Amino acid sequence: MALIIVIVITFDVSEKLDDFLDGHAPFKEIVFQYYLNFIPGFVNLYSPLFIFISVIFFTSKLAGNSEVIAILGSGISYRRMLRPYLYGSLLVAFIVLIFGNFVIPLNNRSLDKFENTYIETHKPNYFSNLHFQAAKGVQVYAESYDGYLLRVNNFHRDQYDEDNKLVDRITCRDITYDTTTGKWTCNEFVHRTIKGNREHLSRSPRSQRTLDVTPEDFVSSTINITTMNSIELYKYIVRERMKGSSAVISAKIEFYQRILNPIAIIVMTFIGVGVSSRKTRGGIGVHLAIGISLAFGFIVFMKVSTVFAVFGTLKPFLAVLLPQAVFGIIAVYVIRSAPK
Repeated sequence: MALIIVIVITFDVSEKLDDFLDGHAPFKEIVFQYYLNFIPGFVNLYSPLFIFISVIFFTSKLAGNSEVIAILGSGISYRRMLRPYLYGSLLVAFIVLIFGNFVIPLNNRSLDKFENTYIETHKPNYFSNLHFQAAKGVQVYAESYDGYLLRVNNFHRDQYDEDNKLVDRITCRDITYDTTTGKWTCNEFVHRTIKGNREHLSRSPRSQRTLDVTPEDFVSSTINITTMNSIELYKYIVRERMKGSSAVISAKIEFYQRILNPIAIIVMTFIGVGVSSRKTRGGIGVHLAIGISLAFGFIVFMKVSTVFAVFGTLKPFLAVLLPQAVFGIIAVYVIRSAPK
């Protein structure tokens, strides 16, 4: 793990060196704010692969020294021999689950802050032709949004009843968000209330309102979902689903990966044991060749399934679960076919 991290950091430094120099990033912040927060996320992401290689090294050494034959020959069943592997993989999977859902997002916030300060200093902050559902039955339209001024131009908010009939409409020439009060300052405010055949109209040249929207609603496409813990991410998914946003698919994939990816540690552990517990003439080299081929096949499968979820019709939950299920079946087959 340490060797791979050193190699990855070396390549990353060579790739981002120009960005560090152009952004005048201090050496202290590069080390402690960027790479110190980069390492845990990388280890957490590839922990199934690291555990898998460790299991193959350890078990191949046992098999090469005829220790597995001695264990089974002494009357201990193969299932009993697998129990320490199960306990170890469950422990690591639990740690990865906690880190992936709550600790790594905190690290990603520091990474995101560093990148916004020294690397990606010119992110888009102006959006046009906005349309989304702010709440159930509440549709919002806006001509444009300026993230620097927190101002929305040509704002419309329509509210519909259960029969999909318009009951309330608010229009403003422009609205500006006040961060101290949490309200919008509306210019040329017009409010229409419709009840049956009656309509009530009120006007105001300037008014302060809540409007049931926040600046984040207008820039949801630029929000970095990796900086949210799983509770915040779930609330974000609910809000984006209600708005009808396309960002909900990638958010769901991120959420399900955090929940289900620790299962991959258990799956890869048992595949590693099944592959490397038999004594072969090629020794650990044969086991590593077979095992790493399976591991990278698993990683490729995971990436391909998520692409089908984003650009195809595969549901995000199935896209994350399918590789786990397929390689879980492979793990069962490998364990059952191992010599006992």
